[in-house]
Amino acid sequence: MTREAVNLTQALKGDNKQQGNWGEVVLARVLEESGLREGYEYETQVSLENEHGKRYQPDVIVRLPQGKDVVIDAKMALVAYERYFHAETLADKDSALREHVAAIRGHIRGLGRKDYHQLHGIQSLDYVLMFIPVEPAFQIAIEAEPSLIREALDHNIMLVSPTTLLVALRTINNLWRYEHQNQNARLIADKAGKLYDKIRLFVADMEVMGIALDKASDSYQSAVNKLSSGRGNILRQAESFKSLGVEVKRDISRQC
Repeated sequence: MTREAVNLTQALKGDNKQQGNWGEVVLARVLEESGLREGYEYETQVSLENEHGKRYQPDVIVRLPQGKDVVIDAKMALVAYERYFHAETLADKDSALREHVAAIRGHIRGLGRKDYHQLHGIQSLDYVLMFIPVEPAFQIAIEAEPSLIREALDHNIMLVSPTTLLVALRTINNLWRYEHQNQNARLIADKAGKLYDKIRLFVADMEVMGIALDKASDSYQSAVNKLSSGRGNILRQAESFKSLGVEVKRDISRQC
């Protein structure tokens, strides 16, 4: 925890690039904890074009079931929050807090103008998740200006902190789990239907074979009757030749 506090302090004291790198590190950790897999349920640093050929690089694109996507934007600058964090007087804190709220409001408007839904490769975009990587920075802004949430929603943007983003991503992970279960259920039903058809055809073949065997058995029995068991059968007539003096080398087998 001490190391995290030092890293956070250094990030807040740094420039926008340093703060951006810190935000990306926090976002990566949240994604790791969510259960989602990079390259499957989400992608990072994807370069996409809009209909006018202008290129954008969303920080993260999260794929949802049924062909929907969510973009996560983690480029929030926290320069004003750094001043609030280190302010020594109430006046300085109030001034820095107003600037912090204004910075978030400005980022909301700028993010709304990016029109991520027009990018080729984005499918049915519902919301852009605007990630504020420092939990207290998110909380004090919402406490100071609750209307930020509504303003963001009006631009199809949801403000999220590490905690709320993790909840959202785990919900998405559960949606994927249910989707995979449904896909498996459909696959099992399909395989079961095919197996049932095979069993039906096998039973039909066995019935045909049984009828054929019955006919073969009847034919066999009819042949045996003619050969050895019926009146005037062939063997009895053949044996009668011996009583007439016909010499034979060996008797005919009576096993039939």
